[in-house]
Amino acid sequence: MADDRTNELKKLMTIATDLEIPSELRIKSVEQIGRIGTHEALLALLELAASEKLVKKEREIAWKQAGDIIKSGR
Repeated sequence: MADDRTNELKKLMTIATDLEIPSELRIKSVEQIGRIGTHEALLALLELAASEKLVKKEREIAWKQAGDIIKSGR
């Protein structure tokens, strides 16, 4: 099961960082990463929030999702 989540997280990260994909889809993938809620997902979201390649809105959503994981205590 951990491998499934790791694979899903990798796929979502690929989508979230692919600048050729429309912003709406990248945002949805960031939100999906937040729903995974694991420590690895938190680290991925922090990486996205720090990425200067992404637009500000996408970085802010990644930051918010990371904060939600921290607040939930998962």
